[in-house]
Amino acid sequence: MNITENSVPIQRTAKEIKVRARKKKWAQIQTNKYLYVMLLPGVIYFLIFKYLPMGGLVIAFQDYQPWNGILGSPFVGLKHFIRLFTEDTFVLLMKNTLVIFGLNIVLSFPFPIIIALFLNELRSAKLKKSIQTIIYLPHFMSWVIVVSIFYVLLTTENGVVNNIIMANGGQRISFLTDPNWLRPIYIFQQIWKGAGWGTIVYLAAITNVDEQLFEAADMDGANRFRKIWHITLPAIRPTIITLLILKIGDVLELGFEHMFLLMNSMNKEVAQIFDTFVYTAGIKNGQLSYSTAVGLFKGLIGLVLVVMANKLAKKIGEDGVY
Repeated sequence: MNITENSVPIQRTAKEIKVRARKKKWAQIQTNKYLYVMLLPGVIYFLIFKYLPMGGLVIAFQDYQPWNGILGSPFVGLKHFIRLFTEDTFVLLMKNTLVIFGLNIVLSFPFPIIIALFLNELRSAKLKKSIQTIIYLPHFMSWVIVVSIFYVLLTTENGVVNNIIMANGGQRISFLTDPNWLRPIYIFQQIWKGAGWGTIVYLAAITNVDEQLFEAADMDGANRFRKIWHITLPAIRPTIITLLILKIGDVLELGFEHMFLLMNSMNKEVAQIFDTFVYTAGIKNGQLSYSTAVGLFKGLIGLVLVVMANKLAKKIGEDGVY
């Protein structure tokens, strides 16, 4: 009797706590209703363009035919994945993708950090803003414009760079068709276009560093390099780790448009990556199920690497992405 009698108030108390929690959440929503309204466009965008299309991944396990639809196409299991892993093109795609990704991590990723550190050391605010504006402008250009600019500069016929080389007694270089030049051009364009945006992110992180730390370092006689190494870099390390984890998740997602614009019949051997291969197999050759399987494989690899990198970041004492 005592157990039953005592359990009734406990149940009522639990229900009351739930009701109060719901009322509290609803009150918070009412208070911040305009913030939720501002959030709606982003939520709707991701629902329509990111989550709803994921239902179409089922065709990776089918011999999909558009006239039969998803429900009418036969189920073939892992047939397309087996084909992907057993074809010779898989090794070529993986090699090209990983090499370019490695160059991106080693060269492109640290570049905005270095620029941000140097800009932070400038005493002239006017000069600092001018440099920041100049390096930020390419971010607003599409890859079509960027590649077109470099085409005009590097083309063999009347290209500015080749004209300068010829004027100094050299021989014309086939920058745009020579496979050995594809990766350097790709990485240079990545740096030129993306460094400005990355610099803004790191400069914003640097502004949160406590000025008292720099004053204490000045009193101890630390030079600029010491302050950068022992104060600035440790302070922005969480930002660096977070962006690096997100970058690792894009190991097989190098971007279709950029590489597709640089690729031609002469450099295709080193330019063909997973993103361009999905377009070739799916759109040009009509192998929709096969290209979907390739895309699903890319996504799964990226997901696994993000999870692993996040766990590693937490083990070394960082917050990680989640």
